[in-house]
This record gives sequence, C-alpha cells and structure tokens, in this order.
Amino acid sequence: MHVIEVSGLHKQYGAVTAVQDVSFSVERGEIFGILGPNGAGKTTTVECISGLRTGDRGTVRVLGFDPAVDGEQLRQVVGVQLQEAGLPDRLKVREALEVFAAFYRKTADIDTLLDRLGLTEKADTAYKKLSGGQKQRLAIAIALIGDPQVVILDELTTGLDPHARREVWELVEQIRADSVTVLLVTHFMEEAERLCDRVALIDRGSVVALDTPAGVTQRAGGGQRMRFRPSAPVADEDLRALPSVTSVSRHGAQIEIEGGQDLIQQVTSLLAHRQIIAAELRIEQRTLDDAFLALTTDAQAPDNSPTNQRNGA
Repeated sequence: MHVIEVSGLHKQYGAVTAVQDVSFSVERGEIFGILGPNGAGKTTTVECISGLRTGDRGTVRVLGFDPAVDGEQLRQVVGVQLQEAGLPDRLKVREALEVFAAFYRKTADIDTLLDRLGLTEKADTAYKKLSGGQKQRLAIAIALIGDPQVVILDELTTGLDPHARREVWELVEQIRADSVTVLLVTHFMEEAERLCDRVALIDRGSVVALDTPAGVTQRAGGGQRMRFRPSAPVADEDLRALPSVTSVSRHGAQIEIEGGQDLIQQVTSLLAHRQIIAAELRIEQRTLDDAFLALTTDAQAPDNSPTNQRNGA
C-alpha cells in the first residue's frame, strides 16, 4: 500500500519555483529518504506532505488523507520532527511530552517513551540544559507521542557529533521495526545509505533520481576505483583495453583506474599474468556521495518558503 503519494507537486514563491512537478510514493514500513542540496526544495516538499503548506498544483495523499483538506485527521496519524524544535528553554522534558500528548486522541505511554529514547534520567531537566543529541531524541519522542503510523524527520542529525548521530540512527531503525513508516529528509549521504530503503534525489525543485541508494549510485556511474603503484611498467592502453575499465590516470608513480563491477578482477588478473605487484593498493566503491555530486548542480537558489529562509534547507 502507498502510505504517501505525491503526484505533480508544484510550489512557487513569487518568481522562484521551489518545487516543480515532484512525484514519488512511499510504501508502508519503508524508510524513504528525500535528499538534495540546500535550497533544492526538500523542506517545501515535506511541508506540503505534512500539511504545513499547500502546493499550487498537483496532489498529495498521506494514508488517503489530503493534507490541505484533512489536516485534523492527518495530525492524529502523522508525527513530525522539524529542523528547529523551538521549545521554551525552561520547559522540562516530561512537561514537553505532556503538552504535545494533549493534542492527540491516542497517545504513547510517556514513561515507556522516555525509557526507549534514553531520556528517563532527563525527565525533569530543562530543555536548555540538554545536549544536542538529547534535544534530538526529545524531538523524536514528540514526533512519536501520538502513536503515529507515519513519522516525518527533517534534517534529524544536523549539528550532532558522529557518536550522537549513530545513536539517533539506531533510534530511527527501532521506529521502523515497530512498523512505522519513516520519511527522512537529509543531506548526509552516509545517513541515507545506512537507513533508507529508497531515496528521491531532488535538485532545483525536481526529482533527478528515484531508487534504492545502491540504484542511484549505479545510475550515476557506480562502480569501483583502484589506485596502486606498479612494481614494473604497464601501459595505459593495455589497462584501457580491459572491458570494465572506463578511465586510467596517473599521479606520480601511482595509477588510478575507474570502472565497473569486474574492474578489480580484470586488472589484478592482468597484473598477475605479467608478474607485476600492485603496491600501496587502495580500492574504493562508488558511494552515494559520488552519485550526489554527479547528479546535482551547485544549487544556490534559495527555497523561498519562510522555513527555508530561516534554516537554508
């Protein structure tokens, strides 16, 4: 079942087109990522899905509800974590959850939620005294307090150190394990590769790729890269003649070769046949970062929604 369906979504702010004919669907139980440079239209797209904004044209459905019309019904089944929580500094953790719980007909148990997110010891701590990671965990708790079927997480780990970021990733995986569908907005490619079943890569308001992280990488020329120092001369033309090789370059005494999935086998076979040792060998797989750079432009045009004017997403 399509939990989220977006078709031909378009949003304009004056002369600036923030979102242009964006279409994708999200299946039940998926972690679906929306990726893109700053200003690409990610946040505007998510704001239309969550009902915070209305598209100029196109359709959006979440669990069958139209966010522009069925806002009250939607809020009962969708939890949202925005980039800036904006909670009062003196508000305590438990108090924050009690405030947000009052908005829902059905709620999760606060003590269970605090324990699950590692916030039990911070239940009576003021918001301003929480660490960055603890604030993000509280934001997730607020998104889950209504016992939602869908959770929208917008730039969840921005500003966190690597350790805190991985703790939050584990929490997201736990959410999905409870059969909650997750829509994740991020510009961290490692985060998308770790968490997402599929991703939509948005650039300048349009979807430029829609696939699994591996599929997007492959579409952008995904393959392998190897760098080594040969123990004896080997001609560039001999390497380029191998079927999987797409490029050969030299950096001093080192050779760098790029190509398809059979690259390593073919190059090492050639070297072994000629009794050449590949010293200082380094092998790299193409990543989603590589695909991101290959498929997107340097999108500096701002997404002119008021939210993005504040946070640059």
